[in-house]
Amino acid sequence: MGSVGSWEETVRKAEKLVEEAMKDNDASHDAAHVWRVRDLALSLAREEQGLSLPSSNSNTMQIVELAALLHDIGDYKYLRDPSEEKIVENFLDEEGIEESSKMKILRIIKGMGFKDELAGSASNDLPPEFGVVQDADRLDAIGAIGIARCFTFGGSRNRVLHDPNIQPQSDLSKEKYMKNDEQTTVNHFHEKLLKLRALMKTKAGQKRAERRHKFMEEFLTEFYEEWDGRA
Repeated sequence: MGSVGSWEETVRKAEKLVEEAMKDNDASHDAAHVWRVRDLALSLAREEQGLSLPSSNSNTMQIVELAALLHDIGDYKYLRDPSEEKIVENFLDEEGIEESSKMKILRIIKGMGFKDELAGSASNDLPPEFGVVQDADRLDAIGAIGIARCFTFGGSRNRVLHDPNIQPQSDLSKEKYMKNDEQTTVNHFHEKLLKLRALMKTKAGQKRAERRHKFMEEFLTEFYEEWDGRA
């Protein structure tokens, strides 16, 4: 995708773009989230090489890193202006990213969302790098970090913490998921977070998801006991 020096400069510019574009987001979707996803994605990619991913001699790691860095820019939950949807594509053009790599990165980012999987619109025509980037993003949504992010996001939207009279929606469609502000924060665990372990695309992601999933289950058991005054 470019020489070492020019690649490092592209990454530095991407990091600056992330900091600028996400500076007004709450802490559930801030730059720190992106750094964690980038680190996880690169780690998963190293584990997966030799299995489903091309070798490290290709552009694989660079595609993974840029897609992970740019994946939340223009997120519909924080969209302030329709023009923000073009920020990533414009950045890749300005950096002179070759067309095949650019299209891979854009397809990865477009296919990342849980809402698209709910709608059954997840594309089968996705590059092999897609799995590690999506798994990295989903790993950051579960476990201890995921719990912290869930309550941070719920607080930012003034959602009720928990209401035993409001049951999780079992038939959650893409449309309901995108307009789900009437739900409680705890129900989000049942509607999305506890489902992510089964949706991991890579063996490395599946392995890491086990521990994080178990931690969420233990947390919820303790939460409900404390809520009911049993603990």
